[in-house]
Amino acid sequence: MNGLLIGRFQPFHIGHLSAVRFALSQVEKLWIGIGSSNRNNEKRNPFSADERKEMILSSLDSSVTGRIEIYYVPDTGDHDKWTYHVDSIVPKYDVVFSNDDFTISLYQKRGIKVIPAPLLQREAISGTNIREMIASDKDWSGLVPPGTKNVLLKIDAKERLSKIL
Repeated sequence: MNGLLIGRFQPFHIGHLSAVRFALSQVEKLWIGIGSSNRNNEKRNPFSADERKEMILSSLDSSVTGRIEIYYVPDTGDHDKWTYHVDSIVPKYDVVFSNDDFTISLYQKRGIKVIPAPLLQREAISGTNIREMIASDKDWSGLVPPGTKNVLLKIDAKERLSKIL
């Protein structure tokens, strides 16, 4: 069975890692869709799709990377057609993993099974919160996997975010 997990991953944090691990416990193959892949260097989407892909791959254990494929999913601006647009990008899947109410409703309207992934400390572990912590020089490193931390340091995320936020 194949599954689909879509997120913006701005940045890829330990909550996302937990969701990936949960999804992998349910399916043989997992397609990860990097949402808003056509957006970067802006307040809600400061990191490029390539940077986010690097964060994800560098944060996963090599024993599972063979079960994952990553796809870029650009914004379309048309919510009614969005899930069909996703289908034109990723291979066939049997289940979608999501905690986003809007995403859940779009897939459920089509009769596609959606499984919520358990959330880790959602109020503290959010991309928005982590981006703000990085920009204001607070300790954010425990909220992201080591692979993501290395990418964020390499690209000087603090400098970028302090200009954007």
